[in-house]
Amino acid sequence: MKISLTQKYNVPGPRYTSYPTVPYWKEADFTSEKWISSLQKSFSESNSKNGITLYIHLPFCESMCTFCGCNKRITKNHSVEETYIQAVLKEWSLYCNLLPEKPVIKEIHLGGGTPTFFSTNNLESLINGIFSCAVKAQDHEFSFEGHPNNTTYEQLKKLYDLGFRRVSFGVQDYAPKVQKAINRIQPFHNVAKVTFWAKEIGYTSIGHDIIFGLPFQTIEDVIDTVEKTNSLKPDRLAFYSYAHVPWIKGNGQRGFNDENLPKDAEKRKLYETGKQLLSQNGYSEIGMDHFALISDSLYKAAHNGDLHRNFMGYSASKTQVMIGLGVSSISDSWYSFAQNTKNLEEYYQLLEEDKLPVVKGHILNNEDLIIRKHILNLTCELQTSWNENSLYFKELPNVLEDLQEIKNDGLIVIEEGKITITEAGRPFVRNICMAFDLHLKRKSPETNLFSMTV
Repeated sequence: MKISLTQKYNVPGPRYTSYPTVPYWKEADFTSEKWISSLQKSFSESNSKNGITLYIHLPFCESMCTFCGCNKRITKNHSVEETYIQAVLKEWSLYCNLLPEKPVIKEIHLGGGTPTFFSTNNLESLINGIFSCAVKAQDHEFSFEGHPNNTTYEQLKKLYDLGFRRVSFGVQDYAPKVQKAINRIQPFHNVAKVTFWAKEIGYTSIGHDIIFGLPFQTIEDVIDTVEKTNSLKPDRLAFYSYAHVPWIKGNGQRGFNDENLPKDAEKRKLYETGKQLLSQNGYSEIGMDHFALISDSLYKAAHNGDLHRNFMGYSASKTQVMIGLGVSSISDSWYSFAQNTKNLEEYYQLLEEDKLPVVKGHILNNEDLIIRKHILNLTCELQTSWNENSLYFKELPNVLEDLQEIKNDGLIVIEEGKITITEAGRPFVRNICMAFDLHLKRKSPETNLFSMTV
């Protein structure tokens, strides 16, 4: 019996928001001193030219969504807000003291958790505190994630006044049975309200996040969700595959059973159906799992060759330095990665001791840097080449040999010094990247690490 390409290539694999991926970081070779040195080098190379990115992790949520694999702290006690913001600003001040000049901030993203858990006043204190030792880039792009159930008009207006022009709202799915399974009860009315507020205030890029492959989700559910989404016309969409990783500690993905999840061809059909509807309504597919109207900066970045991908996902801004603030945040100097502790109490304690809360990381060697560039090219441009000597690596012949079956299946075209992903290959970008992933090839995981690729 002939198996489908989806069945053939649906294997566990990384999402490639970094290379090397976190499980393959060489922590024994990493120190905070090496991280600081790497950051200072990269900052000096790029701050005045491109500015830097700040990712700020705001971990608090009032309830647990059982589809979510993010680092979060569930509480209804809002007295935690001020303590956390003061800690983040303390961490930022430690970084500012290490840098030779004021950072020029090109991009800020507030992620979570639930950033709109925080009051308008506390969000204002956070952003004003950040700019006590930094300046805004002229062409800055500031964004945040909003929960449709608790985002207020006042929050949207205040963040707009502080320079934010992009907001993304987590929708996931509108079907009541799916919302109940993932503990995310969220009426369409709430999403419509905050979307119209954002448009009225003047946000230039409004995004919705929807997910396929959720428990009990059907074709009819996806059609209904996409049709409702089209009626609101967000500027961009993330249409993600649900990542089922219930083995991760603290993960809430245990409110349903594996048999409740659509799989393989059934799951892929959910995506293809949604994609077709989005295409019919003016959305273009960008990289992996993303769609945008031609007026949105993500579309323009993709077509100008400026699309970038990092721990925040796809971005229209290319910066060499990304500093992650807050518990569990990951920073990227291009030459190295550094991650903060995931434990909130330890995060507070290290800052009390005037220490950066970095607990692990990875220093990239020359091979890592080359492979990282290839994977970025594949995920952002759907092609890569090694015509430049700087992008050739000694194991390339083995990689090309491993890609032959993918080529024979019509997913890529291999030309002289170049690989291009075909339209048929778009669902399998992660699999194609895995052929370049030398760390993964040298040591296969012995335990569950990654979600399925398709």
